[in-house]
Amino acid sequence: MPRADPNQSLGQLAKRLALPTLFVVVVSTPYLLDREVAAPADETAKLNGAALGTTWSVTLTAGADRAAKAQAMVAIETALETVDDQMSTWRPDSELSRFNAHATSEPFAVSDEHRTVLARAQSIHGESRGSFDMTVRPLVRRWGFGAGGVNGSPPPDEAELAELLAYVGTAHLTLGPDGLAKDDPRVEVDLSAIAKGFAVDLVSDSLLQLGHRDHMVEVGGEIRVHGDGPAGPQWRLAIERPSESATGGRSIQTVVRLRDSALATSGDYRDYREVDGQRLSHTIDPRTGHPITHLLASVSVIAPDCMSADAWATALSVLGPEEGLDVADEHGVRALMLIRQGDDFVERSSATWPEAAGE
Repeated sequence: MPRADPNQSLGQLAKRLALPTLFVVVVSTPYLLDREVAAPADETAKLNGAALGTTWSVTLTAGADRAAKAQAMVAIETALETVDDQMSTWRPDSELSRFNAHATSEPFAVSDEHRTVLARAQSIHGESRGSFDMTVRPLVRRWGFGAGGVNGSPPPDEAELAELLAYVGTAHLTLGPDGLAKDDPRVEVDLSAIAKGFAVDLVSDSLLQLGHRDHMVEVGGEIRVHGDGPAGPQWRLAIERPSESATGGRSIQTVVRLRDSALATSGDYRDYREVDGQRLSHTIDPRTGHPITHLLASVSVIAPDCMSADAWATALSVLGPEEGLDVADEHGVRALMLIRQGDDFVERSSATWPEAAGE
C-alpha cells in the first residue's frame, strides 16, 4: 500500500480513517507546552507527517542521527499503515470494510492487531454501560456524519431509528478463535473511536523496539509519552480550552504532567450539524439512537495506553457529566470534564484525576 503523502490536503486524507471520526474529533487537542524549558535542539529529534486522515508528530527527547531518524520514520509509517490497512472505514479494501461487507454469520478472519482493538472495544462496551459501541456506524451515518453520511438528509424519525437499533449493539458480534462473526448481515463495525489511540500505541511500541526510550507520539491530538520529557522525568502537556470557533485562537484550560502514559480528548463542539435551527452533535448515543444533548463540551482521559484513553473519552462523552463521572469512578478512569455553564466552562473530574499543574 502506498504511504501517506504529506502534501495531500486534509480533505483528501479524510477519506481514510479519522476525519471525520466516529465520536472522536480533535476538538480539545492536548499539546506539549511551548513555554517548557526544552532540551538543547541537538539533543531532540522531531518527526512528523500525515496519515489516517490527520497529522502525526513524534518527539525523540534523546535525539537521533540521520540513520536513526530514517529507521524511525519507516517504523512509524509501517505502524500507521497497518492500522489504515486493517481498520479504515473509508477504504473499501481494508480488513474492516471487507468484514462490514461480509454477508454471512460465518467467522471472518482478523489480523492480530485488529483482534486486539476489537477485544478492547468489547470490554469497554461492557464497562461503559453500553455507551461505547463499535456497531453504531449505521446511526452515525444516518444522522449525516462519518463515512457515507449525508449532511442534507432530514433527521430520522422514531420508527426509522427503531429499525436501525435492531442491528446496532456489540451483542450482535462474537470474537472467537476463528475470527469475528455477526448474527445479522446488516451489522457494521466502526473503530474510529479507538483505532487512532491504538495507532499511537503501535507507533510508541515500535519506537521502544528501536531503543527510543524517551519519546512522545501524537496522532490527531491523541498522545502517549514514554520516559523523560524535554526538561526532566515528566512531560508537561496542556489541554486546550473549548472554543466554538474552528478558527479561533487556542488557549490553555489546564496542564498535566505525565510519564509512561497516554492522554486522549473527545468533544462535540466543532463537529455538528444544524437542522431547522437545531444543533445536532456528531456524538450519537448508541443506546437511544439520538445525538447527545447534555452540556458536556469535552472529556480528557489519562490511561496507561492510548487505545483505552481514546475509547474511554468517547464513552464518557456519550454518558455526560453525571453518569459519566459515576462510571469513571466505578472503573478508576482518570477523567477531566469541561461542562458548559452559560458562556463559560466548569471543570469536574473523577476521583483519580491528577491535580493540574497550573501555570
